Amino acid sequence: MKRSLDHVAGSLEELRRGSLYRSLRYGRAEGPRITLDGRTMINLGSNDYLGARGQVHGGPRSASSRLVAGNDDSYRALEGMLAAHLSAESALVYPTGYMASLGVIPVLGVAGCTIFSDERNHASIIDACRLAGGRTAVFGHNDVDGLDRMLSDTEGDALVVTEGIFSMDGDYSDLRGIVEAASRRGAAVIVDDAHGDFVAGPEGRGTAHMFGVSGEIYATISSLSKALGAFGGYVAADNPVTDLQVNRSRPFMYTSALPPVLVHDAISRMGADLEARRNLLRHNTRRISDGLDDMGFGPASGTHIIPVIIGGEQDAVEFSRILAENGVYAPAIRYPTVPRREARIRVSVTASLDDSDIDTVLAAFEEGRRRVYRS
Repeated sequence: MKRSLDHVAGSLEELRRGSLYRSLRYGRAEGPRITLDGRTMINLGSNDYLGARGQVHGGPRSASSRLVAGNDDSYRALEGMLAAHLSAESALVYPTGYMASLGVIPVLGVAGCTIFSDERNHASIIDACRLAGGRTAVFGHNDVDGLDRMLSDTEGDALVVTEGIFSMDGDYSDLRGIVEAASRRGAAVIVDDAHGDFVAGPEGRGTAHMFGVSGEIYATISSLSKALGAFGGYVAADNPVTDLQVNRSRPFMYTSALPPVLVHDAISRMGADLEARRNLLRHNTRRISDGLDDMGFGPASGTHIIPVIIGGEQDAVEFSRILAENGVYAPAIRYPTVPRREARIRVSVTASLDDSDIDTVLAAFEEGRRRVYRS
């Protein structure tokens, strides 16, 4: 059974008792007027001080936060689609995936709660844990046994945060093992699936669906700007978690909303059939992984993010330069993004590559291997 954090329901009730509970009202802001619940009014909630935004690039631009006057009707449609996509009760869109992490983790990881974070988690998760009021404990990368031992020594609410596919290593989280450990110890699990969403699992529904544990995930953080190709981020969760974000999430409450034109773009992409592109991505990933394995750069990560570990920072920079000489752009990833002496070339495979492109990529890596490791 999915574990819930005890403080969430109590926090919402406290807000209601104090007449501080906020809920989203959907409408449409255009120029000096706003329409809410079918009623058009003069809009004194806009930040468009010079009236300069108006209609831009085919649609109105947001001029306020969603709790003030920026909650266009299109959000309701997109968030409903995202919730259904992940089999969640609700979803909440943020301007970026980074802001989604900063928005939900501090809301859930409050004082008295311990947050357990994988040591290879993305910077957005690390920063969100730092902003949270609770204590943060870091467990070894995918070390389920170590996490289980740490959880056994913890009292009060516990929150485990992991990526679905790790952004720099390209490997999957041991999500099934993490969920089992969390369930034994009464902890809730958050998955940042920015790199797995719309790619992994049946119908691209992400790593939790792929591992068969979607019903056990307390909240999923994801991105609209990676595999979907749109812009923004979101959190999918049960209704109380979404309600608490609306009322307590500072990155949600105190920033301007995405322009409706970008929301509509995401809606159109959500409605597209992406399965053919997922198949092509799998084909391209296999070809590049196999080619790099043959050069001795393996084993491959098993996903479309393939780290080619070079080691030294100077060698990685030189390797990247050689790739560029040969028509391939792949920057060197170095400390502090990855540990010292684990500098790498991060290969991000896409469905847009054709077989000729892949031939060029593999030839460039062979040239880099020959020249950097010539000794």
